[in-house]
Amino acid sequence: MTAKKQTPDEYSSPLPEADGSGRPFRVLLVTGMSGAGKTVALKDLEDLGYEAVDNLPLSLVSALVAPAAKSGVPIAIGIDIRTRDFGIAQLLHEIEELIENGNYDARLLFLDCTDDVLLRRFTETRRRHPLALDRPVADGIRHERQLVSELRDRADLVIDTSNLILGDLKRVLHGNFALDASPGVAVFVTSFSYRRGLPPEADIVFDARFLVNPHYVAELKDLTGLDPAVGEYIEADDGFESFFDSVTAMLDSLLPRYSREGKSYLTIAVGCTGGKHRSVYVTERIAAWISDNFSPAGISHRDLPGTAKSR
Repeated sequence: MTAKKQTPDEYSSPLPEADGSGRPFRVLLVTGMSGAGKTVALKDLEDLGYEAVDNLPLSLVSALVAPAAKSGVPIAIGIDIRTRDFGIAQLLHEIEELIENGNYDARLLFLDCTDDVLLRRFTETRRRHPLALDRPVADGIRHERQLVSELRDRADLVIDTSNLILGDLKRVLHGNFALDASPGVAVFVTSFSYRRGLPPEADIVFDARFLVNPHYVAELKDLTGLDPAVGEYIEADDGFESFFDSVTAMLDSLLPRYSREGKSYLTIAVGCTGGKHRSVYVTERIAAWISDNFSPAGISHRDLPGTAKSR
């Protein structure tokens, strides 16, 4: 399948106005690489209160949005290369038409994933890639990435699901698209181990590996950054105080600006070698500071299972 070339007049249809309530009607178009999690994302969005529709022909988008707007239920529409009459130009046109209408809060969400993870997913599930029915899966992945690159560049949000568990994807979707979200930017802080890679959803990353490492202290090695003794040891590092002051000074400046620019969700990641001591303690301190000075911050320690929480 190749991207179909069309001119705007071929697929343009006037969009009726929304219900006149004064609030833009939320329309979320969900696309991305096959196997990156679009179906799961649509189910999560449905749990958030959206009406979810998958593989709707592009020619019917306008016809669906108008009655949905009258119902007042925000809508999430899944569109990808399997969609009948799929075309890059047409999809981009549909988005711009919704935006220009003025009554719609239209956003494009792109779900991505690294090629090696996509290949593993297709291999493990024995599914055929829609562009590789008679060729190796890797060829289909490569071809699709070329086709949808323009959509990725245009997307309002790109979520890389390569290393996200289902709960993480739901958290990111909730943070960015929750319908009951309060004004301002919601902040989530997570610790991680550099050995296991950076969290792909991170907006800001701090490296705590320069701090003294409790791993090499016998009585602290088996503890974590949640234990007071570990925190005291890290705080005794003569570089900790200036580092923490610099971090909070930067966040004190950035968070209000993110909020004014309309960003709804911000993920801050703090890493160390093992993701057990330094990053965990610094994450706790940063989240506590944000909660005290702005709004409650969510916390997760990615490499300490079962420790996700919120303040």
